[in-house]
Amino acid sequence: MADSQFALLRQRRFLPFFCTQALGAFNDNFYKNVLVILVTYNAASYSGINPLQLAQLAGGLFILPFVLFSGLAGELADRFDKTLLMRAVKLLEVLIMVLATYGFATHSIVALLGALFMMGVHSTFFAPAKYGILPTILDRRELVGGNALLEMGTFVAILAGQSFAGPIAASGSTLVIGPALITVAAIGVAWSFAIPRMAPAAPGLRIDWNLWRSTIKNLVVAQRDRVVFLSILGISWFWFFGIIVLAQMPFYASTVLKGPEVTVTLLMFGFSLGVGAGSLLCERLSGGRLEIGLVPLGSLLMTIFGADLYFATPTVLPTAMRSMAVVLADYATWHMLLDVTMIGLAGGLYIVPLYALMQSRTPKEVMSRVIAASSIWSGIFMVVASVTAATALSRGLSVPALLLLCALANFAVTAFIYAQVPEFLLRFLAWILMRIVYRVRVTGIENIPEKGPALVVCNHVSYVDALVLSAAVPRPMRFVMEAAIFRIAALNLLFTGMKAIPVASAREDRALREAAFAAVGAALRAGNVVCIFPEGHLTRDGQLDVFRPGVLRILAENPVPVIPMGLSGLWGSMFSYAFRGLSRCVPRKLNARVDLRVGPAIAPQDGHPDVLRATVLALRGDRP
Repeated sequence: MADSQFALLRQRRFLPFFCTQALGAFNDNFYKNVLVILVTYNAASYSGINPLQLAQLAGGLFILPFVLFSGLAGELADRFDKTLLMRAVKLLEVLIMVLATYGFATHSIVALLGALFMMGVHSTFFAPAKYGILPTILDRRELVGGNALLEMGTFVAILAGQSFAGPIAASGSTLVIGPALITVAAIGVAWSFAIPRMAPAAPGLRIDWNLWRSTIKNLVVAQRDRVVFLSILGISWFWFFGIIVLAQMPFYASTVLKGPEVTVTLLMFGFSLGVGAGSLLCERLSGGRLEIGLVPLGSLLMTIFGADLYFATPTVLPTAMRSMAVVLADYATWHMLLDVTMIGLAGGLYIVPLYALMQSRTPKEVMSRVIAASSIWSGIFMVVASVTAATALSRGLSVPALLLLCALANFAVTAFIYAQVPEFLLRFLAWILMRIVYRVRVTGIENIPEKGPALVVCNHVSYVDALVLSAAVPRPMRFVMEAAIFRIAALNLLFTGMKAIPVASAREDRALREAAFAAVGAALRAGNVVCIFPEGHLTRDGQLDVFRPGVLRILAENPVPVIPMGLSGLWGSMFSYAFRGLSRCVPRKLNARVDLRVGPAIAPQDGHPDVLRATVLALRGDRP
């Protein structure tokens, strides 16, 4: 899977775009970090502003354009060729770097902050084209890998920019900074002209030049799909969290560790390396497909290591500046570096699936506007983060305490999102089941249609069948399950969160049975995948029981393709009926091989229960 991921870097549809955005990320961070380091360590020669507050101000100025201009940027990216838009933005970058060169040469803080604001404008107009182009040049199976490479490349570029920023800022050679910035911008322009042209997504779209109205319109478009909107909020919260953490790195370097300028680079290096590693690890852990179950894992790790950064901060701080050798010999340095790196890694696991989910569930004709809405929300969250941090610090809250509060808030915010969309948490449980508790091998998954309604039929072996199938199938599924299962408290919470449809026999509850058929029909008409277990109950002996005729009624009312599945390997586990009484509570068959075989689609007119049962038997490897 990794080979196919990196193969994109050898293709013209991806490589020039990848290099263009990476060079932009390099320039952004080289410039921002040189500016912050120079002002932090040489505040008197640039301005009379407190360095810690100036760092917060610089972050806010860079972010403010995302709030102001993202609406217009999204409309332009949908209306026109995204390639042309990216070229125009890269040409603007050259002019911005000329302004920055003047600022460094004259020590003009106004020019330097103005250039920083304009780089925010540059990134604002580049972002909708950047993320909007991926669903156009990649197919659905490449989205996770493409986003992982994009995030990895971005943060490697950030890492490189930060690595150059520290030594150059420490040397005081401000005369080389400007030409270097202009050169990198010019190379980015050259790469942008190698990006293939593409047709506009919405050529008939009328551009609204009123910034307020275009912003509101984009926000409205983004809220049409609730899962997409909550994904946007999740992405925005990551940038809130990240801005607060990263903005404190100069303080940690200069005050907590009492190290030279390059100490800032070391801490930034750890964060960027972590995000790049987390992005690539996301591709590996997800098996190359969209796996939103990694989002809760990432958010949990962000909380753990964010809180640990508070405890890693020494209570007694050095009183004099120390050499880099002394800083590296201090255990506290490595403890804090580990925390910052793991926060970055957790962020990669968290944000790559959210971007891929947003892209996969958004129509292409509004893709850039939805991404622009994401930029607006992210910008709002980052501005609020900068203001919150600056206000808290000015009122006496310590930096470590600020980071601890941020970590605790991360736990509360993400818990709220998962309560609103249980699919994230349920996919996490399914991912654990697939990757840790059992070794699930899936074959024939390509038989699941990428779009449109389908009825999945599968044998019913254990209480966790639905989780296994959810983890294996890339599309969300609605499950029809025996009503008795919902009377088990823990399972009721689980399956209610999965929006499972309870069903009972006509003898037990005719009204519930009719409601189940109505819910199945509504789900199929909405284009969803619905899974039923035609046996009607968990197997009591491990054998496949007779398929009930309810499938005939479903297909008569909703003639959709039928996807047969055969599940084996879960009989004998603690989740099956293989054992009775207390012995059922003993964990069994952990790390066992579980096989799920998916057969080719069967036409609805051929979906007789006996035919489907024989097909599932064959998929399980059993004889009729």
